Amino acid sequence: MNTTTKSDGDASRARGMVRAAWRGLVLAVVSLPLAVLCLTLTAVSVALIPIGIGIVTTPYVLNGVRTFANWRRVLAAEWGGVRIPPAYRPVPEDANPWTRTFSMLRDPATCRDLRWLPVDMTAGFVTALLPAVLVLYPLEGFALAAGLWRTMTGGPYGEYGPYWYGFVPVSDQTSALGAGALAAVLLIVAHRYAVPAFHAHFRLTRAVLASNQAELAERVRVLTETRRDALDASAAELRRIERDLHDGAQARLVAVGMDLGTIEMLLDKDPAKAKELIAQARTSSVEALAELRELVRGIHPPVLAERGLGDAVRALALRLPVETEVTVELPGRAQAPVESAAYFAVSEVLTNAVKHSGADRIWVDLHHSDGHLRMSVTDNGKGGAVVGAGSGLSGVERRLGTFDGVLAVSSPAGGPTMVTMEIPCALS
Repeated sequence: MNTTTKSDGDASRARGMVRAAWRGLVLAVVSLPLAVLCLTLTAVSVALIPIGIGIVTTPYVLNGVRTFANWRRVLAAEWGGVRIPPAYRPVPEDANPWTRTFSMLRDPATCRDLRWLPVDMTAGFVTALLPAVLVLYPLEGFALAAGLWRTMTGGPYGEYGPYWYGFVPVSDQTSALGAGALAAVLLIVAHRYAVPAFHAHFRLTRAVLASNQAELAERVRVLTETRRDALDASAAELRRIERDLHDGAQARLVAVGMDLGTIEMLLDKDPAKAKELIAQARTSSVEALAELRELVRGIHPPVLAERGLGDAVRALALRLPVETEVTVELPGRAQAPVESAAYFAVSEVLTNAVKHSGADRIWVDLHHSDGHLRMSVTDNGKGGAVVGAGSGLSGVERRLGTFDGVLAVSSPAGGPTMVTMEIPCALS
């Protein structure tokens, strides 16, 4: 099992290496001339402003620069997982050319775009091309070791000197094998660092293009959404508690009170009937107490407050009709609100697995690393779980979002399903 997992991981890393090399090569080849063109046209258009021509051409040129920068933002998100929100100031549609030109030139986002262009055609070009160099350059070394060195060093009259591959002078088969060994080392380096080097290109792009104000605005938007979701969830929870109390324990307690009134009237007239009603009242009170305990457990389980998240999830697993294995590696406890959110998130995912997956075995893993509480629930069911409107997983995602948490679902058709949840927090 471990060997298979390791080989799958190596194959996945190899595919990522080749993909990074191909995408980096395309990005370098396409972006360099476009960046040079955008910078050149911008410089010429701005230089022509004093004679009036630039007033007309500059808005069009800057719109082209913005289109190019936005295209790179899309690639950063799709290829590198790096989100760079645009932060351009709106320009009135009816603005005259003079106002439009200088509004765009005074926009801080435009200044960032223009600073980014020379960075992209230099350091950006190098970081985009580096994965392709790491992957393709070893092929030359292998070709030299296979005999290509003869055509590179001989010449019709033997006038060619040694051919340098890296720091290895290749002049015979022995040195060619040395070049092949160097190529093998470079390929190992590419296998490990090609993907990080490609992602470094997008991090460089974000460092130059990103706006602190845009990030702050995005943060405010996310906090606004999570606050609204938290308020909606709290209101829904209060309505549920009220409904459960009204339809359950409250109704039973009212019935107990009515029975006690009847018993008081029958105690002297019909003792046998009074005893029967006493037994009925006792049963109703026991059922009401059980419902109250279940309601309290749904609000905040006592075991969670007393013994922490690990034991609370273990107790939850014991009540499930499906065999559930729980692994806990938590060296401490998180804050009470975080533990509560984590517990109910795991509870909801387990409920979904029991109801919909058709699984006969579930695994739960809880651990803390790198400042994050990570929870995963895996089942061997039929798969097909998605995060969408109306699904229980959407509610889990909203609950976690209140604490800047995230949820990821892997559920191919036929299973297995793995739901991973993560909340940034510290343990005490």
